[in-house]
Amino acid sequence: MNWKLLFLLSLLGLAMGLATVSLIGQNVEPIFWLIVFLFCAWMIARNAPGRLFLHGVCLGLLNCVWVTAAHAIFFHTYWDNHPQMAQMSHNMPWPDHPRRGMIIFGPVIGLASGVVIGLLTLLVNLIVRKKPATA
Repeated sequence: MNWKLLFLLSLLGLAMGLATVSLIGQNVEPIFWLIVFLFCAWMIARNAPGRLFLHGVCLGLLNCVWVTAAHAIFFHTYWDNHPQMAQMSHNMPWPDHPRRGMIIFGPVIGLASGVVIGLLTLLVNLIVRKKPATA
């Protein structure tokens, strides 16, 4: 595992976590995440020593730490800027404690996003795989 690569790529998750608090709206957030995921998949495919899918999953989990922490720390600002999330929380467990729900469900979302990054990494690897040199 290339932990240095994963940590550096996870800083994009930190940036996204902070940006989604008030700068990036909920309607365009998926586009930004797709760009981040594709870039990370490309970087993992080019630089990881192996276990590409596992690198993607681990990156998703690292990202969820940053994003969940940013959203929990800046909860009121996040909540004010994401009324759809506030509305959805009424149907979730602990509707009176949405911050707790974020902290509990954050790792689930991190794992799911890690699976997506891992699959994208495998796909990118098929496309950019270095051809063996011929003698």
